[in-house]
Amino acid sequence: MRKVAVVTGGGRGIGAATTKRLAQDGYAIALSYANDAASAEAIAETLRASGTEIIAVRADVSVERDVMALFDRVDKEWGPLTLLVNNGGITGGMARVDDVKESVLSQVFSVNVIGAFLCCREAVRRMSTQHGGSGGSIVNVSSRAAELGGSHEWVHYAATKGALDTLTKGLAKEVALEGIRVNAVAPGLIETDIHAAAGQFDRVERMASTIPVGRAGQPEEVAECIAWLASPAASYVTGTIVAASGGR
Repeated sequence: MRKVAVVTGGGRGIGAATTKRLAQDGYAIALSYANDAASAEAIAETLRASGTEIIAVRADVSVERDVMALFDRVDKEWGPLTLLVNNGGITGGMARVDDVKESVLSQVFSVNVIGAFLCCREAVRRMSTQHGGSGGSIVNVSSRAAELGGSHEWVHYAATKGALDTLTKGLAKEVALEGIRVNAVAPGLIETDIHAAAGQFDRVERMASTIPVGRAGQPEEVAECIAWLASPAASYVTGTIVAASGGR
């Protein structure tokens, strides 16, 4: 069966590393992006030059019509979807709970929770044997913040990742007999631009000493976890959240 993947937020950070890693495994890939078209197109062009079938699609995952258009595009390009990597997400910046604005809460929950639900819904509709599909895998990109809480930084972000963990466990049980495995990766401190985007340019350097292995992780290390969970090597793994956090 042809391997076809959707990677949301696939143009930057962990999403970009995952897109490149899945290309090595022979996937045809649709990477979605919300705003940074230049980065997404650059990655697509590079991988296309090395023989990967890949398209970059603008889609705001919090908007239902964008999500449906993304999955419809994949249907038309390659046919049955076999893998969804739910990576698209935002932090909403840093703020204590007593300072966080309603507009920020609405945006973060819309992207990180509603967006993930919509993408999972569309993936299940295509993969589930109950809907005539041939099965597949869903890997959600959570965060260690879901368990640690994100205190004094982004409890709002941590709460959305907690919801994503619940979605992962609940959906895994719901579709286990329909040929779909659902898992999550929970990255810890990873060297991406997420910290600078939240206004904390020195966060990686400042927090590296708090990690038991003594350093921040690389996006490629998270991508390896995602690729494993999507592979036949993890055929008996579902409903699991894998921490990629250097022991934190």
